[in-house]
Amino acid sequence: MIRRAREPVTVSRNVLGGQLEVCSTAPMTGFYRTGCCDVGPDDAGVHAVCTQVTAEFLAFSKAAGNDLSTPMPQHGFAGLKPGDRWCLCAARWKEAFDAGAAAQVVLAATHEKALEFVSLKDLKKHAVDSEDAD
Repeated sequence: MIRRAREPVTVSRNVLGGQLEVCSTAPMTGFYRTGCCDVGPDDAGVHAVCTQVTAEFLAFSKAAGNDLSTPMPQHGFAGLKPGDRWCLCAARWKEAFDAGAAAQVVLAATHEKALEFVSLKDLKKHAVDSEDAD
């Protein structure tokens, strides 16, 4: 039997340069619904920022046309409530940041791809895992 060599498995990195950590499995998040904010070529929205949502952010997002708080059981989505963690599109987080309504950020679970949209300095301003931010 001939075995083919497997392509190397790449480890996703967070914005701090370490291995990407899980954002949330309850609710299950991530573009690929793995619990991680992994990004790939089919994730046009770049769901890279692991957020801990606030009431202010949820209201901003709903007003901007992305209602994350209303349950949609037909899609298996219970709706988010303040304190939930969720992988958010990097551009949406930046939009909320610019409007003064950014959700909190879990740096260790935020994919490095987010840095193409927002600075590490700005992410750190909203970090919940601040011991890693220094």
